[in-house]
Amino acid sequence: MIRKESRREESLDDAELARLLPAPGDPHLSLDRHLLLEEHLMNELRTPAPAPTPAAVPPRRVTRRFLLIGVPVTAAALAGAFAFTTMDDPGASGTTEATPAPVEAPVVRIEAGTTAQLAATVERIATAASARRTPEPAPGQYIYVKSQVSSVVVSHTDEYKTKTLVQPLHIREVWNSPDGKQGWLDEPGYKPKGGITLDSSVDDTVNAPSYNYLKTLPTDPDALLKKIYTETKGQGNSPDQEAFATVGDLLGEQLAPAKLTAALYRAAAKIPGVVVVNHVKDAAAREGIALAHVDDKSGDRTEWIFDPKTYSYLGSRAVQINEANDIKPGTVLEYTAVLERAVVDAKKQRPGTQGAGA
Repeated sequence: MIRKESRREESLDDAELARLLPAPGDPHLSLDRHLLLEEHLMNELRTPAPAPTPAAVPPRRVTRRFLLIGVPVTAAALAGAFAFTTMDDPGASGTTEATPAPVEAPVVRIEAGTTAQLAATVERIATAASARRTPEPAPGQYIYVKSQVSSVVVSHTDEYKTKTLVQPLHIREVWNSPDGKQGWLDEPGYKPKGGITLDSSVDDTVNAPSYNYLKTLPTDPDALLKKIYTETKGQGNSPDQEAFATVGDLLGEQLAPAKLTAALYRAAAKIPGVVVVNHVKDAAAREGIALAHVDDKSGDRTEWIFDPKTYSYLGSRAVQINEANDIKPGTVLEYTAVLERAVVDAKKQRPGTQGAGA
């Protein structure tokens, strides 16, 4: 059917316009996304950039919050707000390597989640985690995590229709001391050459924990989940989504004691809306089974992916389930793959090397 639209040529007064236009929305951004937008605005103030031409708007990557694995920065949170252009990381020494041009986000077939296998699947994942030997980092050592990652970026001007664009897959390496006070991040193309410091004096929280802090958390799933809900109250789009995201924060670029890891999985199974999704691939194209939860406001589903045989954690993925802000269902907004996790003797040292620390 072809729909014909007529154009009203007479002028409209303010009252009539208010009546015709839809009521403004009241979107609620999580604390993580507020932090990302705040950082972007500060970077805009500090870093002058030439105005891009509407025909080709170079994208600007918004720096991910460290440990932000469970909560992707969705285009729904950013669409229509800014024009993004490539930039260096202000305040960091060194020269940023050329940032790779973004690519269109992949689109996958959406597989429905189910609760039928939830209890059994979580128990298998938790049992495997309990039996897995986890290295104990000593003072002076560092927790090393190497991942392959891709996150969403958004290009938009008044003359350039919003498209869902993502970074090309690339390597990200993180070093963190057990107390969380010292660290290093190397992400070529997105950080200054050689990496940047992650040194911090901020106190630990469930959203940004150190290894030493994780050791203090309860290993009873009910007590653990209660603590997570209490400490994240008022954050995120809903208490359940924020709780799920917080557990996800503890799984990616961190090392947790085996008993706590098992407790986290069992706690996650108690969050309303958590489902099992089969046949999910991580950023390294490894197929697994996922525990997942949909954010009802943004319409995307966060998935933690596990090896279907060993039940070890592989990575994460965020997929748009319900269309929002012109993002099509099936669009992959973020995906990661943990390639290596180890304890090393020095910052910047990689497993299997000696004397490479700095």
